[in-house]
Amino acid sequence: MTPESFIQNKAAEAIKAIYSTEVAETSLQVSVTRKEFEGDYTLVTFPLLKITRQAPDVTGNAIGEWLVSNVPEISAFNSVKGFLNLSFSPVYWNESLKAIAEAPDYGQLPSTGRRIMVEFSSPNTNKPLHLGHIRNNLLGDSVSRILKACGNDVVKSTIVNDRGVHICKSMYAWEKCFNGATPESTGKKGDHLVGDCYVAYAKMEKEHPEVIDDVHKMLVDWEKGDPHVRELWAMMNGWVYAGFDETYAALGITFDQVDHESETYLLGKELVQKGLAEGVFVKDPDGSVWCDLTADGLDRKLVLRGDGTSVYITQDLGTAERRFQNFKLDSHVYVVGNEQDYHFQVLKLILKKLGFDWADQIYHLSYGMVELPEGKMKSREGTVVDADDLIESMYLEAKKTSEESGKLADITAEEKDRLYHMIGLGALKYFIIKVDPKKTMLFNPKESIDFNGNTGPFIQYTHARICSILRKATVAFGPADIAPDAQPSAKEVRLVKLLDLYPVKVGEAGAALSPAVIANYAYELAKEFNQYYHDTPILKEENEAVMKYRLELISVMARTLRSAMGLLGIQLPERM
Repeated sequence: MTPESFIQNKAAEAIKAIYSTEVAETSLQVSVTRKEFEGDYTLVTFPLLKITRQAPDVTGNAIGEWLVSNVPEISAFNSVKGFLNLSFSPVYWNESLKAIAEAPDYGQLPSTGRRIMVEFSSPNTNKPLHLGHIRNNLLGDSVSRILKACGNDVVKSTIVNDRGVHICKSMYAWEKCFNGATPESTGKKGDHLVGDCYVAYAKMEKEHPEVIDDVHKMLVDWEKGDPHVRELWAMMNGWVYAGFDETYAALGITFDQVDHESETYLLGKELVQKGLAEGVFVKDPDGSVWCDLTADGLDRKLVLRGDGTSVYITQDLGTAERRFQNFKLDSHVYVVGNEQDYHFQVLKLILKKLGFDWADQIYHLSYGMVELPEGKMKSREGTVVDADDLIESMYLEAKKTSEESGKLADITAEEKDRLYHMIGLGALKYFIIKVDPKKTMLFNPKESIDFNGNTGPFIQYTHARICSILRKATVAFGPADIAPDAQPSAKEVRLVKLLDLYPVKVGEAGAALSPAVIANYAYELAKEFNQYYHDTPILKEENEAVMKYRLELISVMARTLRSAMGLLGIQLPERM
C-alpha cells in the first residue's frame, strides 16, 4: 500500500465515522505535502465540503483530529485553506520499511494480463553494430525489463534488415574489390568485413555513379531467386550474424523472437494487394503502388516500387499484422530513432485504413541520436564508433581506474577480469540510459567511468560499500529488528521515503517508456546513502538495537539498488 492509498483508506474511515457518509477511497485527492508546509502528505478537503457542510478548516481539523486519535501511523496535522497536511509517525515508517524488507519481489507491480512486444536493435546486415545501435539496444532491453516489472507479459523481438539495396551494395563491393576475402582469411569479425565492403561501395559510387544500376539489378535478381546472388547473400549474412551474436553476448542482450525482412516482405506484398482491392492504395501508370495520405495532412506514400520490389514500409505492414495475430498482442513498442518519426506516423495510419483496430496500440519509442564531440557518425564514410571497440575500451578504462585505486590486491586475476567487465559495461549502459530517450546525447567515455557523480561506477561502488559494511557486521539482523517503536532519525525517515517510492518510479518509467526515470532514482538512492553513511555511525553504533535497525535499512537499500539497476541491465559488484 502506497502512502497515498494508506491516507485515502484512513480518511475514508474518518469521514464515515464523523459524518456517517461513505466515500470511495479513490475519489480522495492525496499528494506529497509542499515543502513550505509541515507534513508528509496532503489530503485535499475542498471536495468534501458538500458532505461536511462546514468551512474548509473546520472540516480539515475534524478529520485531522480523528486520524491522530485513531490511527497510530499519523502523529500530527495542520489544516490550511482546504488542505489537510498530515505527518506520519515513526510507526508508519517502521511498518513501511519492514514491509519492504519482507517483500520478496519489491518493485514488481501486479499482473496486468497484457502482452506487449518490444522491437529493438533491428540492424542491417551491411555493417557492424556501432554506438547508435548500442543506445537502441540498451533502451529496448531496459524498457522490456521495466514493462515486465510493471506486470506485463513482454516479448523482446528484433527484425533483421537482411535484404534490400543497402545489403546489395556490400555484396557488390565484395565481388568487385575484395578478391574472395573471408573472416578466416582476414582475421576480421564477419560483420566488420562486410562493413568494410559497404564503405568501399560508397567510394565506388562516388567515383562511378552508374554502379547503382548494377546494384538495383542485383536486388531484382535476389527477389527472383537467382542462385548466385542468393548464395552470395547467404554467405555474407552468415558472417554478419556470427559477429552480431558476439556483440549481443558482450552487451547481455537476448531476444525472444527474431524475424528477418527476407521472410516478411512478401507478407507486406499481400497486404498491398488487399489494399489495392479495397481502394486503400492506388497504382500509378509505372506500376508503383501508393497510399494517398494528403487528406490526412501527410504525403503520398510509396508501398511498392514499379518493378514490384518492396520498400521498408511494405514489410513493416506485413510484420505488424503477423505479430499481432500470432502473439495475440495487446500493444507493440518500436524502439527506433527519431529520424523515423514520420515513418511510424504513416505506418499507424495505413494500418488503420486497412481496418486493423490494434493500430492505435502501436507506440514509437522515438529516441535522439548519439553524437560525439567531433559530430555525427556516418556509416558509409566509416566515421562511426564501433560497438566492439567501445566495449573493449570501456573494459580497459575500468581496469585502469580500478588498478589505480589499489583496493583489489587480494582477489584473483579471474575475479578482477569479471569486475572490470562489470564496471566498464555498467559505465557504458548507465551513461546512455540516464539520458531521457527523446534527447540527443553526447557520449564521453572518460566521463562515464568516473567513480563520482551521476555515473554507473558511482552506484556500483555505493553497493559494494554497503556489502562491505554488511560483511563486517558482527550481529545478525533482519526484518524482525525493525520494531514498531523504533525511533528513526530524520535522515532514516528520508531514506525510507525514498525506498517507498521505488514501485512508483517503476510505474512512471513504464508509462513513459523511459529507463532514465529508474537510472536517476538509483542515483538519488545511492547519493542519499553516501550522505547517511558519512553522517551516521553504523558498525560503531553502541546501541545494538539501533545498529541492527541501521544494518537492515542499508541491506534493503542494497537490494533495491540491485533491483533498480537490474532493470537497466546493469550488475552491481559486492566489492570494488
